[in-house]
Amino acid sequence: MITAFLTICVKNRRCVLGRVVGADVLIGPQVQLTHKGQAVRDVLVQMPQVDKFVVMPNHIHMIACLEGGPMGTSAPTGGIPALVRYFKRQVTLRLGETLWQRSYYDHIIRNEADYLRIWNYIDTNPVQWREDEYYIKNAQES
Repeated sequence: MITAFLTICVKNRRCVLGRVVGADVLIGPQVQLTHKGQAVRDVLVQMPQVDKFVVMPNHIHMIACLEGGPMGTSAPTGGIPALVRYFKRQVTLRLGETLWQRSYYDHIIRNEADYLRIWNYIDTNPVQWREDEYYIKNAQES
């Protein structure tokens, strides 16, 4: 089993998936999804390999659990490209347009401490939005 942390960005980092709203003391900031963001979430929810995810205004993060590498090898990134292609394709089919940049970031999760750190990062990503490397000040939704 391969567990990976993936980040996929919207082309030109346009904030079309939603916006971070609220500063509720009990809940904290949350991402209010646009119809495009809802379509992205719906695809992620239906993918059994996805263990955890967050849809941000211009990118997504996910933890994915995959079986082995290509053709049964133990190559560490074996199924990641196929998973990313599937995800991007399903979103494109739902929306009738391509949202994503060509590349993506991946990191193989090698132990429980790394897994828990990334899980927490995904959980708290909306709270940290203004410090996020993908944050765009005064970004307009389209």
